[in-house]
This record gives sequence, structure tokens and C-alpha cells, in this order.
Amino acid sequence: MSAWENNKEIQIFREYLRIPSVQPDIDYEPCIEFLRKQAKDLGLLINVYYPGGKTKPVAVITWQGTQPELPSIVLNSHMDVVPVFEDKWVHAPFGAEMDEEGRIFARGSQDMKCVGMQHLAAIRALKSKGVQLKRTIHVTYVPDEEIGGTLGMAAFVKTDDFKKLNVGFSLDEGIASTDDVYNVYYAEKYIWQVHFKITGQAGHGSLLLKNTVGEKLHYILNKMMAFREHEAKRLESNPNLSIGDVTMVNLTTINGGVQSNVVPASLNVGFDIRIAIDVDPKEFESQLLRWCEEAGGGIELAFDLKQPKIEATKIDDSNIFWVAFEKCLTKDMGLKIRKLILPGGTDSRFIRQLGIPALGFSPMIETPLLLHDHDEYLKADTYLRGCEIYVNLITSLANA
Repeated sequence: MSAWENNKEIQIFREYLRIPSVQPDIDYEPCIEFLRKQAKDLGLLINVYYPGGKTKPVAVITWQGTQPELPSIVLNSHMDVVPVFEDKWVHAPFGAEMDEEGRIFARGSQDMKCVGMQHLAAIRALKSKGVQLKRTIHVTYVPDEEIGGTLGMAAFVKTDDFKKLNVGFSLDEGIASTDDVYNVYYAEKYIWQVHFKITGQAGHGSLLLKNTVGEKLHYILNKMMAFREHEAKRLESNPNLSIGDVTMVNLTTINGGVQSNVVPASLNVGFDIRIAIDVDPKEFESQLLRWCEEAGGGIELAFDLKQPKIEATKIDDSNIFWVAFEKCLTKDMGLKIRKLILPGGTDSRFIRQLGIPALGFSPMIETPLLLHDHDEYLKADTYLRGCEIYVNLITSLANA
């Protein structure tokens, strides 16, 4: 038996990991029942809301502060996890098996059931010491983050139930660090999934027709790939840039054609674009439209996803929560942090869109990045160290 088997927090974490809340078509009720049990154990109030429909619960566990009129702190995590390919796993993906090194193998161990339980572990430790905090803490558990959050956090922030929480600051997920520096995310790129719907002269493959979709596709591909290469070179040549600082362009789909000897009248090419926060969305779209005209016209832009640009959370003295966060980690605890822009998307974007400051932080260092990968795991000592960090962070933020 490993040294961590009888640790209560490890046992609770593993119990949560064993709930297969895996996309798609999740039954979230086992998660909700588990969270009700945790709230009861902590002696805290839990409310469950259904802003996205009766199968999309949002659970809110509340620890009231001594000055509940002050803006509150939200500690957010999502209950869902991405699909697994069990034949690729050595360990059962929902077994939460732990080896002698303390590695806990399960889907969600890094993304992000760890953080959801670390929040509660920290509150349990504080309550056991009789600590009282100034601000109210709301620990939220939302559905469907892994498929965009439309019926989860995006729906919840539009409700009166959310407004009544009086949120002043939010902490959500980040990404593990492979070195000894903790990653802190203060902004996210905005995502566009765009299709170029190209039309042109159709005809027999034996002819050299003008204004064909193939010629237009060639032009668009050259422009998009040249832009991609430019951003890649910027990243490679400047050590001060991270992947969150550049715009990422990836070709994802090409559809069209009828048969091999017919020049088609239409083609559709799709790109996934993660746009850096210093890029103006109107100027960027204008550039795409110019390329469409330069290619010969007859090209329509269509969007599967077109997120708005959302202002970054301020990481200076104007943000009292950032001041408390940074002081706690770097001065009080002597930890090293790295301030970054997240290359992907989390529920923090819906919070920031309301003008509420939000940070992404998953306290995992010297940990391989295995979120969404096979045999995802988190070491028990890393998990418990994260619990200790949250004890200090929650105290600092709630008393800011």
C-alpha cells in the first residue's frame, strides 16, 4: 500500500475521478450527488441550477464570509471530461488507479477534476482551523466546458442566480508546467472557425477554364499558410514570446468536387484560427475579405465559431485580486510564476466578458502535459501540494 492510500483528500479525489462524466451525452447527476455529499461533509450550502436545461446542472457550494456584502470569490471547475480510447490506455481511464510512485491515472486527473477537489480540500483545512474569511467563497461546478460551455457557464452568467453571487473575482483552470514555474493565465485568445466558400467557373477537366475554384483555393491557401509561417517564425525567433502571444492558423477541412474529370463549381476550405489578443478583429476580418477579392471574388466567409475579443484581466496594482494573488504565491510562499496568455479556451472567457477579473491556475509543476492524452495522471504529492497552495490563495483573495 502506498503512503497516500489512507489520505482523506486523495480518497475524495479518486472517488470523483471514478465518476465517468465523459463527453458526449453525460449524465451529470452522479457528479451532483457526489458534490451534495461533499457540501454536507463541509457543513456548507449547495444550490443546483439548470440554466442550460434539465440535463445541464450547475452546482454552487457557498462558504459565507463575515462581510457578505463585499464582492465574492468564485472558484470554478468543470465536471465534464473529454472522450477516451480505452485500447490506448494501460490503466482503466475511470479506475483512478494509483501506483507506488503515487501517480493517479484517470481521465480528468489533470483536466480538471483535480482543481475542483483542491478547492474543497483547502476549504476543509481552513474550516478545521476555525478560520473565518471576509469575502464569501462560491465553489462552482459547471457542465460542458469541453464542448464550448454554451449550456454551462455561458448560460449561467446570463442568469439572475449568477448575478446574486455578486462575483468580484474568479479562479479557473490553467495548464500544468513541466518545469518548476507555476503557469498563471490572465487572458485567452479568441477563436474563429472560418470557412471560405469558393465558387467559380465549372466545366470539363480537359479545358483550361478561367476563374476556377482551384485557382482561388490556391491563392487562399498560399495567403493563409504564409501568414501561419510568419507567426511561427515570430514565435521561434523571439524568446520573450509564448504560443499564447501569436495567432495560430490550422487548415482543418477541404470539401467539394463531383468527379475526377469535372472542374467543380464550388469548394469549401475551413481553418481553425486562434487569434492573439493584440490583433484587432475588424482589421483581421478585413484582411481575410481582401484576400477573397484578390483571389478573384466569388468567395463567401462563413463561421462555425466567431468569438469576440475579450479584454485581458489586469495584472497590475489596479487589480486588488491580482495583487493578493501574486503576493501570496511569490512573496509569502516563495514560488515562481509565469504570466501567460492561454492558447485554448476556458470558462474564464465568459466571466471576463462581464468585466470580472479572472485567472487560470492549475497548481501543477514538474508534471508532463497529459490533458486529453492517454494514461492521463497526476502525482499524489503534486495534488496535495496544490491543496496547500489553495489554502493560502483562498485566504489571501478572500481577505483582499
